[in-house]
Amino acid sequence: MRTVRGAVRAAAVAAAATVLLAGCGAGGEDGRNGGHGQDGRGSEGKGAGAPERPGGGAAAAGSDTSRRGEIPEVGPALRSRIPAATRQVVAVHGAGPDSPDSTVELYEKGADGWVRKGSWPAHNGRRGWTVDHHEDDQRSPVGVFALTDAGGVLPDPGTRLPYTHSTAFTPPAYWSKNTRHDFDYVVAIDYNRVAGTSPLDPTRPQGQSKGGGVWLHLDHGSGTSACVSVAKSAMEALLRALDPARHPVVVMGDRAHLAG
Repeated sequence: MRTVRGAVRAAAVAAAATVLLAGCGAGGEDGRNGGHGQDGRGSEGKGAGAPERPGGGAAAAGSDTSRRGEIPEVGPALRSRIPAATRQVVAVHGAGPDSPDSTVELYEKGADGWVRKGSWPAHNGRRGWTVDHHEDDQRSPVGVFALTDAGGVLPDPGTRLPYTHSTAFTPPAYWSKNTRHDFDYVVAIDYNRVAGTSPLDPTRPQGQSKGGGVWLHLDHGSGTSACVSVAKSAMEALLRALDPARHPVVVMGDRAHLAG
């Protein structure tokens, strides 16, 4: 009986994962490009091993204090939405409203304000950004969202976030082979999801049409469906740094919306 129940549970997780991965970043997977990069991490893509910015590693940037102790380029509108208890912010600076290119930076708050701990090149939705995200719009949602849960195909690299280690994160076989490692590590962005559950949980409190499955995950060299992607080394650094006791959030958007 226990074996049967385990098999049923595994099947349920796999089914949920299929639904969620097929909608990761608002869906759009059609087998030609994996629903992520403009060409499924085609020949011009840098891939998951894209180099970090010079001096952008977590250790190298550890002493970089933001001007006036604030997070650069984040204006009062989004800054006011950062919870008072938050001591870690992942800032995603989009290059433009319709651009898939961005930069991810990690900030921690101390006695002197926010200090940058790392900076890495990244990608966001292939069509840019939106303040009204919907399924299949291929844009990343602008806003401030909690980071509460992680997981991936690979074992836990040492994160303090709850971590779901499962092969269910493996992208569907019909996606481009170049996307095979996109979900080796993921951090769920709490947009239209239930915080405190596995990233594989397909529940969408605001309804299916509002999209879901928006994650931080490994980069494949070009824009995503709505997720934010960085190199493997950056994901490892973020996973090891993020601490639930510091109430981490992501502040994300194109530079114009961030400054609002």
